[in-house]
Amino acid sequence: MKEQFEWWRTATIYQIYPKSFCDSGSQGTGDIQGIISKLDYLKTLGVDAIWLTPVYSSPMIDNGYDISDYYNINSDFGTMADFDQLLEQAHQRGIRIVMDIVVNHTSTEHAWFQSALGDKNSPYRDYYIWKDPVDGGAPTNWQSKFGGNAWELDEATGQYYLHLFAKEQADLNWENPKVRQEVKDVISFWAEKGVDGFRLDVINLISKQQDFPNDCLGDGRRFYTDGPRVHEYLQEISEAVFQKYGSVTVGEMSSTTLEHCQQYSSLDSKELSMVFNFHHLKVDYSNGEKWTKAPFDFLQLKEIFNHWQQGLNGKGWGALFWCNHDQPRVVSRLGDDQQYRVESAKMLAASVHMMQGTPYVYQGEEIGMTNPGYTSIEQYRDVESTNMYDIMVNEHGVTEQDMLAILAQKSRDNSRTPMQWNDSQYAGFSKGQPWLEVAANYPEINAEKAVVDDNSVFHFYRRLIELRKEIDVITTGDYTDMMPEHDSIFCYKRESESQVLVCINNYYGEVVECFLPKALELEKGEYVLSNYAGVTEQKPTHCFALQPYETRVLLINR
Repeated sequence: MKEQFEWWRTATIYQIYPKSFCDSGSQGTGDIQGIISKLDYLKTLGVDAIWLTPVYSSPMIDNGYDISDYYNINSDFGTMADFDQLLEQAHQRGIRIVMDIVVNHTSTEHAWFQSALGDKNSPYRDYYIWKDPVDGGAPTNWQSKFGGNAWELDEATGQYYLHLFAKEQADLNWENPKVRQEVKDVISFWAEKGVDGFRLDVINLISKQQDFPNDCLGDGRRFYTDGPRVHEYLQEISEAVFQKYGSVTVGEMSSTTLEHCQQYSSLDSKELSMVFNFHHLKVDYSNGEKWTKAPFDFLQLKEIFNHWQQGLNGKGWGALFWCNHDQPRVVSRLGDDQQYRVESAKMLAASVHMMQGTPYVYQGEEIGMTNPGYTSIEQYRDVESTNMYDIMVNEHGVTEQDMLAILAQKSRDNSRTPMQWNDSQYAGFSKGQPWLEVAANYPEINAEKAVVDDNSVFHFYRRLIELRKEIDVITTGDYTDMMPEHDSIFCYKRESESQVLVCINNYYGEVVECFLPKALELEKGEYVLSNYAGVTEQKPTHCFALQPYETRVLLINR
């Protein structure tokens, strides 16, 4: 059985946010037929699997992460027949399908919640978490991750339900075995169709501390993050479904710890195949606060990578990524999206792809798409962004101009702008007005141009995907940060008995001298990748100048 899981260790997975990927018509939102039309593009890129963010029936309060029917496709995206065609067409090209599944909560429009609402005797009442008021108000002071209190009153019964996200996303009660059986049934339905794996949204939040205490800071995360029964629940689902179908699974882990992730992704596959953690994407959170405009902490970034790379090696497995539908574009965030856009996009890609784990490429990342640089709140659609704008401006006294600058750096809409396919109107995404404004740089930054340019970011990603399959040490090697205190170079070593790989990255726009340790046997080495011309023809030396945002990958065969 274990062998069925192994394909993903050398694989690269491509994330599609369907609403923004490709519209096959003129409705202005992407659809499944649009995805099918781009499968040959993805085959050319060389990815092994597609991760689809939710395409289930949903009122789209949180862009599909509020599911109202787990067994049907949202009509905005197409039909079940369209989905079956996608599955068939992808499999014909050797591309697997990983579906996003959200089982921490459902939409309040889900039939279960609609039955439970206003009726304490409903058979579905205990599918959700209900509490009586305390002192005439909310049961606890826990905060929703989207702002405001995490409890909403059901006036008909006088009880509150828990929603860790939007009030339209009611948390499921995993203490109820009927809920766990429903989850098994849902996942089995899609696995039976031939879906190859599942990405489990905020899966480490499913178990809540049952005494529901107040938090001294009003946060509450410590009472439901990596909760008391979470490993028990995941082992139950894994044994019943994931192991039965040989599904690859990746868990999104919110505010988690290394110790928990070692268990979630343990090599015995009793819970999940791999984990997403987000600690490296909080290095530009000033004092831990997301809604601030701040530079990133480079030394902290390296320290976090070192902690997770060494901590998971031989114990678990991680997902490698910079971008997703919830994160700003990395070339705008950590690179230079103007003068050195191509160089910094390539460098950032190499610096994570040469680590141990399974890389995830988010749509548009492979062509170096940037944040759009919106200047008005009217341009934003994301519920988190608009909520936080209102809170920060109206309650915390932040000026509109300052909050717009923060959103331009931190909003989830930065990554949700339509995929830039060509230089025609709306970037070739749709024949109609897109649901979210296209970034203005699409005439220069688009897939059509990238595919025909041998030096593009696209072809650099192609090579990274190939190298993972060609060089064993990328999958198996130990990890050592060779320059943890250097203030501009990120240089790490991957080492096995037969190979040493060194990934050298300049994270800034200035030339810097690099000195490699004399112990490296450079006479046995060669450069296998660089983002500057001529480097791979050079003989490696211990001392050299790194150009702005330069990356070099050095391989030594012993």
